[in-house]
Amino acid sequence: MVAAIHSNFHLDREAQTARIEKALANPYVTILAHPSGRMLGARDPYDVDMARVIKAAAAHRIALEVNAQPDRLDLSDVYCRMAKDAGVLLSIASDAHAAQDFDNLHYVILQARRGWVEAKNVLNALPLNKLLVMLRQRREWAQQNSFAAV
Repeated sequence: MVAAIHSNFHLDREAQTARIEKALANPYVTILAHPSGRMLGARDPYDVDMARVIKAAAAHRIALEVNAQPDRLDLSDVYCRMAKDAGVLLSIASDAHAAQDFDNLHYVILQARRGWVEAKNVLNALPLNKLLVMLRQRREWAQQNSFAAV
């Protein structure tokens, strides 16, 4: 399941960060989409402690999306690097709303590359057999650690 913030962008830093951390503790979540919520030229990122979000993603084995929409390009290259260094997998996403949006994938690859991301750091670049094993292990791990659903 992919989780994302789509409302209450105005929360203060602590409340927004805690809200995301709670979502990442949900055993059904595997990816956090557009983690900063930014819309280039339209909306600043919401106020969030991205270091804490990345730490929570690592703790709960959650991937962070790198979004290809030219008005998002979220996660930034700096946060891509922080996530990679923390052992957090990234998910390359087209966020396609129409067929032509797939043409934006080159933007997201450049964004990830600026963050020193390699294919081995990308969830959806893993070979299928490794991806399925990783997802099964994550689900079993989450159940064993009995993270409460949101």
